[in-house]
Amino acid sequence: MARKKVKKKVRITIVILVLLGLFFISTSVVYCYLASPVDKNSNSIIEVEIKNGMSSRSIGKLLEKRGVIRNGDFFLLYTKLNDCKYLKAATYEFRKNMNLAEILEKVCKGNNLNKDVIRLTFKEGRRLTDYAELISKETTNSYDDVISTVNDKKYLKTLIEKYYFLTDDILNEDIYYPLEGYLFPDTYEFINKDVSIKVIIEKMLDREKEMLDSLNDALSNKHTLHEYITLASMLELEGTNDENRSMIAGIFENRLNKAMNLGSDVTTYYAFQKPMTKDLTTSEFEKYNPYNTRSKNLIGLPVGPICMPSLSSLKSALKPTDSSYLYFVADKLGNIYYTKTNSEHLKKVQEIKEAGNWIW
Repeated sequence: MARKKVKKKVRITIVILVLLGLFFISTSVVYCYLASPVDKNSNSIIEVEIKNGMSSRSIGKLLEKRGVIRNGDFFLLYTKLNDCKYLKAATYEFRKNMNLAEILEKVCKGNNLNKDVIRLTFKEGRRLTDYAELISKETTNSYDDVISTVNDKKYLKTLIEKYYFLTDDILNEDIYYPLEGYLFPDTYEFINKDVSIKVIIEKMLDREKEMLDSLNDALSNKHTLHEYITLASMLELEGTNDENRSMIAGIFENRLNKAMNLGSDVTTYYAFQKPMTKDLTTSEFEKYNPYNTRSKNLIGLPVGPICMPSLSSLKSALKPTDSSYLYFVADKLGNIYYTKTNSEHLKKVQEIKEAGNWIW
């Protein structure tokens, strides 16, 4: 009887040891897998910006999202096991063939490339051509190279596949610059002046995605997303704050409902690629152009955005103020006046001129 008990204990011990062995083996296999390169055969560079204040958990999730590591939660555990308490905020260049130890060492030490880091501030309300000028001034890329890249149909199609908010609407032959309106205005940090045009573009599109994701609940089916961005770009230039932009959005909606032309001067400036420091001519107002909403021959929104709108203007496009106004005009002091009829509108224009407050 005692011998049977001993044998039973031995069997249980063996089973426990086998299970422990299997556990440690499987844990070791998983550990090695998660710490291994995402793609040991790939030498492609992935640029990642780690911002001040980001936690180890959020950094891990970011690296996982960008395809640098296999699992963000494991990254958090790995930092603790390797006693890396402080991860340095910087812009890094990672490769998919780097293992987790190499990646962690880099973010623990900080990026020695940061001595050459550049920051580019892209302002809202500016055109893509303005952005191209800034890029050519602050990087080693030329203006012509920027323009050719953003107009490259093959490249644009890859972007349409990557970003849900880019559709075939941007490939319309009448559109001057397909990415007009879609590069989110903000300050961006890049590794150095040799940053590629595509890295700059996609970093701005990534930010645009963040902004549009935050507005998802407010989107309606009244317009396509392309039309909302187009409307927002007009509001950016026509208005000066959230309140009057929403009011103007409501006026545009009223005119659309009545099949009127939108009569927006800022679209005429864009149609003829004129700076908004010069007056427009009667012939320009009347001439048909897919962007020119002053022309009576264009009913509806312009074919595409006319500048890079801010988040504020995007929100205004989504929340137009309900009113019975059909006209608006601004004076040189930034005051905006709303009227219901054309005769009232013309009267208000005359009053502004007589007061010496006409914009020109």
